[in-house]
Amino acid sequence: IIIHSSNMNIFLKTLSACALAFAGFTHAEAQIEVYPVPQQIYYAKHIDDYTVRVRQSGTKEWIDLYEYKVKVDMDTNSDATMVQFGFSGSVDVLVEKNNGHIDDVCIRPLSRKIKARKDGNSIMFTLDKPEKLSIEFNGDRLHNLHLFANAVSPAMPEAGQPGTMHFSAGYHVPQSPDKCFHIPSNTTVYIENGAIFKGPFVCDSVENVNIIGNGIVLETSNGMTISHSRNVTVDGLTFMNPRYNSITTAVSSDITLRNIKSFSSQGWGDGLDFFCCTNVTADSLFMRNSDDCIAIYGHRWDYYGNTSGIRITNSTLWADIAHPVNIGTHGDTSHEGETLENIEIKNIDILEHDEDDPDYQGCIAINTGDHNLVRNVLVDGLRVEHIQEGQLFHLRVMFNKKYNTGPGRTIENVTFRNVSCSAPRLRPSLIEGYDSLNTVRNISFENIHLNGKKIKTLEKLNIKRANSFTSDITIK
Repeated sequence: IIIHSSNMNIFLKTLSACALAFAGFTHAEAQIEVYPVPQQIYYAKHIDDYTVRVRQSGTKEWIDLYEYKVKVDMDTNSDATMVQFGFSGSVDVLVEKNNGHIDDVCIRPLSRKIKARKDGNSIMFTLDKPEKLSIEFNGDRLHNLHLFANAVSPAMPEAGQPGTMHFSAGYHVPQSPDKCFHIPSNTTVYIENGAIFKGPFVCDSVENVNIIGNGIVLETSNGMTISHSRNVTVDGLTFMNPRYNSITTAVSSDITLRNIKSFSSQGWGDGLDFFCCTNVTADSLFMRNSDDCIAIYGHRWDYYGNTSGIRITNSTLWADIAHPVNIGTHGDTSHEGETLENIEIKNIDILEHDEDDPDYQGCIAINTGDHNLVRNVLVDGLRVEHIQEGQLFHLRVMFNKKYNTGPGRTIENVTFRNVSCSAPRLRPSLIEGYDSLNTVRNISFENIHLNGKKIKTLEKLNIKRANSFTSDITIK
């Protein structure tokens, strides 16, 4: 075999990945899983900004990882890097920066308190539990390294068992006429590490579905649609640069989305959108999107109904454009309207919010349009690390004629608790009612810190109450 020198590093990585793809590398009771990369995308999706290796702590043998190129930030269309692996025990991570020198390094979310040791153009740090991290050199957040250290994959049953579907490591193209992977009811889908899907998943009018595994859905239209369905769990997928939403969930109940990772870099490239859903849990996410990372809506298209019981927990959100969280924009003006209620957002790190249009600002935005009523919202444990341009809170009963056919109704009973934000040039947050009947009321702020200072008065909270159609705004 003749290998040109420019391809030698990639060739060696291929051999390493192939050798370790299925059994993993074991030391004592600990384990490292390296995910193989299909030949169809190996050269096209690789990026050389960083060389990333892992090893079991206490050993000497380093294992190469494959560095994926992901597109981020619609304004700049930048090339960033992503790596994934699975492990148990304790691992050391070695990152070599291949272009330029290292002045400083930051590993975020900062709440993880992970410190790196620098040696020339390399850094090393240790992990003892799964993490989803952004590693940024010299303040560069557009060409950073996203590192997803997953738990070791669960054992999979043999293929062919009743009620199961298996996707092996490799490149998968759907064979259906609409170029989608359709999942039937009462099915568990097992995805091997290294499975790449060149087509979206569809769960339409189904129940009792589990999709498990660390596969990648690559550059599709929508990444996944769950509609008119019940009792669906999706655990482990990464959505790499779909044209539109990573996951659309509509008129569905008892849905669990766990350990989902998402990148998008084009307009309308939301992360997770929920339309008219009940009893939904989205946990342990990493969403970097060029539109809303999380959007909770009422009616749109052929989706109708109220929304209740949405929980977003233990996650990291990065909005290169628009909102990390947006609630209430779309609804149904053919009658009194829909209700969106009992929404919980807990233990969230927001790494960025950058939006220059004041109509679409807010790390947590409740923009109630189209006769929607939004009530009983709890935000508890929110850490906002950076706002390039935007607002911390944005609560508005509105009539956005670009997207709405009528104004919203009311926003009521919203609590923001245990919130910290570091943004020296923070714009004032906004609270605005529409008229004397469509108001914002009973909004509570508790234990808020801005740039390290505990906020004790509404004046210091830097909130603009744009009109008189607001009431019962308190701070504790």
